[in-house]
Amino acid sequence: MKYLALIAALTPMTALAQTDPADWDAVVAAADGQTVYWHAWGGSTQTNDFIAWVGEQVAAEYGVTLEHVKLTDTADAVTRVLSEKQAGEDDDGAVDMIWINGANFAAMKEADLLFGPYAEQLPNWALVDVDGKTVQTDFTVPTDGYESPWAMAQVVFDYDTADIEAPMGSMQEILEWTQANPGRFSYPQPPDFLGTTFLKQVLVDVLDNTSVLAQPATDENYDEITGPLWAYLDELTPNLWREGRAYPPTGTAMFPLIADDELDLSISFSPGAASAAIANFELPETVRTFVLDKGTIGNASFVTIPYNSGSKEGAMIVANFLMSPEAQSRAQNPDLLGYGTVLDVANLPAEDRALFEALELGIATLSPEELGTVVAEPHPSWATRLADDWQTRYGVAQ
Repeated sequence: MKYLALIAALTPMTALAQTDPADWDAVVAAADGQTVYWHAWGGSTQTNDFIAWVGEQVAAEYGVTLEHVKLTDTADAVTRVLSEKQAGEDDDGAVDMIWINGANFAAMKEADLLFGPYAEQLPNWALVDVDGKTVQTDFTVPTDGYESPWAMAQVVFDYDTADIEAPMGSMQEILEWTQANPGRFSYPQPPDFLGTTFLKQVLVDVLDNTSVLAQPATDENYDEITGPLWAYLDELTPNLWREGRAYPPTGTAMFPLIADDELDLSISFSPGAASAAIANFELPETVRTFVLDKGTIGNASFVTIPYNSGSKEGAMIVANFLMSPEAQSRAQNPDLLGYGTVLDVANLPAEDRALFEALELGIATLSPEELGTVVAEPHPSWATRLADDWQTRYGVAQ
């Protein structure tokens, strides 16, 4: 990717705190009146509404103005920070906070383009489930306090029970089902995040030993390790929606295809998304979700603060609020968003725990026990190479 090449040309510079994140009173005082430009994916109405609600809360309580800069590709925000660095704009950049993870975080961290560490000094960090959830590593890369979590995600497959009798337990079963039901399944076109996740999900399911994926992909091991993935896709592609000659551009484009009875099966990275869509009359009530027998990929969504933000304190206010029980329970509500929480709900004070206990997760949402094994994300280098290789082998013009 272009931003990786730019990063390689930069001289690393450590980002130092202007206000000590551990001095919360000083952070709150400095944040009052600041405007935070949060560069975040803007492809979901529910997510956009949630971010707008967050803005209302931090404005009322802390005097922080939150502006949502809607992205289609997180790399655009990374490139903006890199361009400012090259131009010597080190004090008041255009990007104050980024919804980020994976390769984008790894690249910015390696180039010392991040403010912090700050995350583990935020007051609400004490409520986070550090032991039970992947909140201190991001695609195997240690976060080291340079990003804070705000949502949990896990791959699920959405299926219409009016057309599919039972869940499928493996990618091989899904392949066999598509052969018997051509045209009724698809996935977003990589390098879309969910499309690339589908490639990784196939890979972790068809490999006997996935431990190699925790290490960077190399020229020496890449072809051998990914061979089973490409063999699988060679069989799958002719049986996809529109015979693999077109793909949905994003994950949000999948549900309308089910609603219009063009698809019976799709993939999602939010266990509660289908219930939320049913509640919003965007999916038929017959849709349910399943995971695979070996487990499915899961990770946390994070926010991070660029080194040259002029509103670091305001960004910390927003990051801390995102980890609050109020925000986390609202995000988990399937009628609103349906994201998984990063908090250790069982150990919350009774009043905060009640916010989660009152939630009806929805008819299509699997319980934590039913979600089964969470498979760790591969090292980010695999995602980059897989998406590029897929484009060469199967890519179509959008």
